Amino acid sequence: MRDLYEHMGFRGGGVITLVGAGGKTTLMFRLARELAVSDGPVLTTTTTKIYRPGPDDSPQVIVSASAEEVLARSARILETSRHVTAGAGFLEEQGKLTGFEPEDIRQLRDAGLFRWILVEADGAAHRSLKAPADHEPVIPDCTRWLVVLVGLDAIGRPLDERRVFRPEQYSRITGLAIGERVTEESAALAILHEQGMMKGCPAGAIRYVFFNKAEDPVARRTGRKTTEVLLDRAVGRLHAVFIGTARGDARETERIDFSGVDPCERSEVSS
Repeated sequence: MRDLYEHMGFRGGGVITLVGAGGKTTLMFRLARELAVSDGPVLTTTTTKIYRPGPDDSPQVIVSASAEEVLARSARILETSRHVTAGAGFLEEQGKLTGFEPEDIRQLRDAGLFRWILVEADGAAHRSLKAPADHEPVIPDCTRWLVVLVGLDAIGRPLDERRVFRPEQYSRITGLAIGERVTEESAALAILHEQGMMKGCPAGAIRYVFFNKAEDPVARRTGRKTTEVLLDRAVGRLHAVFIGTARGDARETERIDFSGVDPCERSEVSS
């Protein structure tokens, strides 16, 4: 079975940053497990907050606000393991790891200890769609790939707090009224708008959209229709769209490239 990381074209190492809603954490640890086996070592972390992973997602967890200490402790762990998760702190009452500053992510990358660093860069409170607040996403400037996630189960449903994180902000940037049906056009705008989910993406990053929760033919059609809208509006701004499930078989994940040139061969890691 082909791994999802191969299907998505991740090769050569670097920082993968995940933003949006509807499956970021699941996809991050799925990719980390695959990469750890085939192309590690791997660090998973955050610039905001994530739940502390269990052993099935990450065999080792480090909590330290010092990038130097994370590197020193990781060097020992990597003698027997190929995947580490790190957080700057731990909020015991929430069960969450707190995140590092973007410059810390750069320091961790520049040390060369990890071939891959996967970063969750905003939160969505378990919703399937979102619009970012002013302070997010917190995307490291050394990001090589940016992956925007959208849960397809929110499209076609009313714009409300049950499915959309910060629905008022979503309404402001898309023009969709609270309670109206979330359209494919509004989802595309929420991705592409200057205040949307790609806000703050480094100029040199490879930009992907992953339409998650494509668990039935109706959801897949919704993903394809939204992709068609993006194709009309995202010239030069997106490299590829994926339609599938973060937990599912990579062979069932559709890939739609926005160019005939492999983006991994024409984009450089941010310096």
